[in-house]
Amino acid sequence: MTELSYREPEPKIIAGVKGDWEIVIGMEVHAQVQAKSKLFSGASTEFGAEPNSNVSLVDAAMPGMLPVINAFCVEQAVRTGLGLKAQINLRSVFDRKNYFYPDLPQGYQISQYKHPVVGEGEVLVDLAPGVARKVRIERIHLEQDAGKSVHDMDPEMSFVDLNRTGCALMEIVSMPDIRGPEEAAEYVRKLRQIMRYLGTCDGNMQEGSLRADVNVSVRPVGSTEFGTRCEIKNMNSMRFIQQAIDYEARRQIANLEDGGTVVQETRLYDPNKGETRSMRSKEEAHDYRYFPDPDLLPLEIEQALVDRVADSLPELPDDKKARLVGAYGITEYDASVLVAERANADFFEEVARGRDGKQAANWVINELFGRLNKEGLRISESPVSAAQLGSIIDLIGSGDISGKIAKDLFEIVYTEGGDPAGIVEARGMRQVTDTGAIEAAVDEVIAANADKAEQARAKPSMAGWFVGQVMKATGGKANPQAVQALVKAKLGVE
Repeated sequence: MTELSYREPEPKIIAGVKGDWEIVIGMEVHAQVQAKSKLFSGASTEFGAEPNSNVSLVDAAMPGMLPVINAFCVEQAVRTGLGLKAQINLRSVFDRKNYFYPDLPQGYQISQYKHPVVGEGEVLVDLAPGVARKVRIERIHLEQDAGKSVHDMDPEMSFVDLNRTGCALMEIVSMPDIRGPEEAAEYVRKLRQIMRYLGTCDGNMQEGSLRADVNVSVRPVGSTEFGTRCEIKNMNSMRFIQQAIDYEARRQIANLEDGGTVVQETRLYDPNKGETRSMRSKEEAHDYRYFPDPDLLPLEIEQALVDRVADSLPELPDDKKARLVGAYGITEYDASVLVAERANADFFEEVARGRDGKQAANWVINELFGRLNKEGLRISESPVSAAQLGSIIDLIGSGDISGKIAKDLFEIVYTEGGDPAGIVEARGMRQVTDTGAIEAAVDEVIAANADKAEQARAKPSMAGWFVGQVMKATGGKANPQAVQALVKAKLGVE
């Protein structure tokens, strides 16, 4: 397999009044496990159900109800850890995290603290062809999600929807390795991509399946000491993540340059005002009074399960991108576009099999993806199949149609369907390669424009005008290379 080489990007520098500053970012990404039932109960995880309809007695914290671990959720966490090249801990412990949760009936969260199910790993965050930041993963732990408080249904009361309560979350904690707003967004995007490939999280930020807490601090350029960090909670948009980091970093720099200090706290981002605001002072671990959950034994995982999951992993984005570059001769940029979604890459490979990879990538990315994106469609909804697109490329390669005719043919197949080769025959779209017919068309155009012919002999670049006129006269069916050669020969120009 081709190995792609990378260099680390330069950190984003913010110019202050008194000097230059560097942003230091760590992230805690909360990814809902893709599973049909919750972490400690059999209740459904279906999104969009009637409020409080997916709630078991365990979720509602009824007296005497005990949690039972969902083995599939554990397997999904192991799968995610392996996809992030992380250490899998065969023994982990569930703890009670004590905190005021208005929408978690038991009054504490079952989480993991000192002994998580997944240890250290890494993510390669692509920022440009040949440029990537390696972000270290500190840990991934399993925990239950809280419910949802609704404040806009009554002027005096809040309502609670417990459907999300108890859904399994993977909290993916990074080291403070990220150095800019764009990197932070790309880090979340890369995590989302990997988990979608693995099938462990659908990554739907609009539905709350993926949320991020962003820890931001600043320090003078050249310093190796970390500044005081502030945490921005519950970010569910790549754009908002970037805006919040940029605002928060500049707020901290202004405070420090004015002689003030940064208070460690939890903040919220207001997208309407484009600013962060204080939510509460930042809690430390001891504030949560963690202790092992007495209702749950330590989680023991057999190595055989880890091995089985490892053997079932799909080809992941970085490996797939490197292989596509090596196998099909396409650029790293094109490969990055193609592997963004697993289904997109699979479609491309079906089109490119046995054909020129660069040409296939051009048609898939520019023509098909461009049209699908314009209409808000996924590759699974494409009106043009891989076989149809491959047939269009084959017709170009055989000389039956020109590139211009191919685009017209693509439009017909996209809107009407059908076999491309059959359409070419039925509609008389075959490219004219008969030199005699093309020569007659060239002679006719030159004869009708004798004055321009004289000008072209003095200024050879004008030959292109004649080529265009001949192509127009033949309805775009003439072979462009043959037309160009004949025009130059008739005009006597090089």
